[in-house]
Amino acid sequence: MAFDGITVFALEKELKRTITDARIDKIHQPNRDEIMLQIRGFGKQYRLLLTANASNTKFHFTEQKLENPAAPPLFCMVLRKHLQGGKIVDIKQYGFDRIIELYIESLNEMGDLSVKRLIFEIMGKHSNICLVDENGIICDCLKHIGHDKSSVREMLPSRQYMSPPHTDKINPLKCTKEDFAAAIKNNASGKIQELIYKTVMGISPVFSSELCFRAGIDCSDDISLVSLESLYRVYDALKSILDDISEGKATPCIYSDNDKYIDFSPIEMQQFSMYRKKDIDSMSPAVEEFYKNRDLSYRLKQKTSDIRKIVASNLERCLRKRDLWQKNIKQTENRDRLRLLGELITANIYAIKKGESEVEVVNFYSENQEKIKIKLDPEKTPNENAQAYFKKYNKQKRTYEAALEQTAANEDEIEYLEGVLTSVDNCVTEADVKQLRSELNETGYLKKQDKAKGPKTQGRASAMHFVSSDGYDIYIGKNNTQNDELTIKTAKPKDLWLHTKNIPGSHVIVIYKGEEIPERTIFEAACLAAVYSKAKNDSKVAVDYTEKRNVKKPNGSKPGFVIYETNKTAYVTPDKTLAEKLGKH
Repeated sequence: MAFDGITVFALEKELKRTITDARIDKIHQPNRDEIMLQIRGFGKQYRLLLTANASNTKFHFTEQKLENPAAPPLFCMVLRKHLQGGKIVDIKQYGFDRIIELYIESLNEMGDLSVKRLIFEIMGKHSNICLVDENGIICDCLKHIGHDKSSVREMLPSRQYMSPPHTDKINPLKCTKEDFAAAIKNNASGKIQELIYKTVMGISPVFSSELCFRAGIDCSDDISLVSLESLYRVYDALKSILDDISEGKATPCIYSDNDKYIDFSPIEMQQFSMYRKKDIDSMSPAVEEFYKNRDLSYRLKQKTSDIRKIVASNLERCLRKRDLWQKNIKQTENRDRLRLLGELITANIYAIKKGESEVEVVNFYSENQEKIKIKLDPEKTPNENAQAYFKKYNKQKRTYEAALEQTAANEDEIEYLEGVLTSVDNCVTEADVKQLRSELNETGYLKKQDKAKGPKTQGRASAMHFVSSDGYDIYIGKNNTQNDELTIKTAKPKDLWLHTKNIPGSHVIVIYKGEEIPERTIFEAACLAAVYSKAKNDSKVAVDYTEKRNVKKPNGSKPGFVIYETNKTAYVTPDKTLAEKLGKH
């Protein structure tokens, strides 16, 4: 869910319950767009993080200890001067908008108690944090906005603070059911889902869809098709959600799909029943975990972009070579006929005269003994014509044999590179990326000096761990280095080894526990093998499985390459929900 008015509403309730009447101990500005308030109250310590970054605007309690600059920025100094030691007396959401205001009581320069407001405006690239005194005068802002940037609303010290321009949207906390329905019905046309978030303050498109879902309305229905009773149901759904949040009954949660975080929400999203739901105790941890995961996904995407580009480029080169070798094989498929013609000329050499351009001879190699016409070069002797055909044959034979040899090596490289692309998709930590980069250094696809990229404190990358419904440990390599380690070093002879048949993918190991591994566990492991392969979006994927003792790694072979025998094959459909159900440990 976007950081919308509903999210701010839920966080406002959380902050009110937690830090009202608490005191601000310390104030830091770890980054240009971030303010950290260390708050003490009721025997506990809290860290409230306000982030006004254009792509990552949010506020929440955090467990993080961020590194602070040696010298605090000016805005941080101003906040310390006015707010440090102050008591938080109230917290308010401005209307139902994405603005939160902390009312802080502290001593002013005259030694008198006064209440200042720390206002956090969540407005994308225009997000700002502003300190305003009891008279509404701006003490300072995180971002200074002068007349040259905004002729409507200056945000500078000593200026009168002005709230963001008023909108015509209705406040869901103050409107009646009739007002709500009338405001939306006032539109002559438009999809109901769009009209809800365009008419009601603080509602995002995703939350608008949730309201339609709960009211039993199709999001794409035109307003002209939506009855008044349906709009009342939308209002009732919204009112019920707001009441649950106000009364602390709502359970914040995070939704994911095969390890990818889809959204977070202060409430259960009924429209997301197809996703895995993780309930969180309170709103702040939900926000923090979601953005931490999203930021990690972004960093992984950035750190693997060059790998993906280089591997894709090499794969494209191999595919062009495949076309070339296949073309050569096609062009030489009649090479044996050239040898036949040479031999027939040799067999009839005394019946052929120099100067003839064509000769007809019996093909005594054929059961039917049919006659064949052979073109000749009249400038050459019969023997020279025969040798010319033999020469063409030998040339095409060499071309064919070279094409076959190159094709085999090229196909191995294609399979390896496609496997690497699957490994890129499987990266879930920066340590995984570092391990994959090291592998590509060793195989020559990346320059050796690239090997040291990335922080040294990332830890060691390890294989994924699942537990089957029958309680069997299942391990899956995320890249070829982990595949080799799992199969060659970790797995015991009687452990079960699985891999997608003739398709790049992860090695899967099921740990043997002294008795025959159940069919259900084999099926689940096969599904996981399909999920973590190139065929993850296919159906009816063939997965080979055998005991590990039947799997060998040839000397000098590429990382992840093995050969195996005495296998069985299971046919499964990749099931991402099963991967989430069995979980990672």
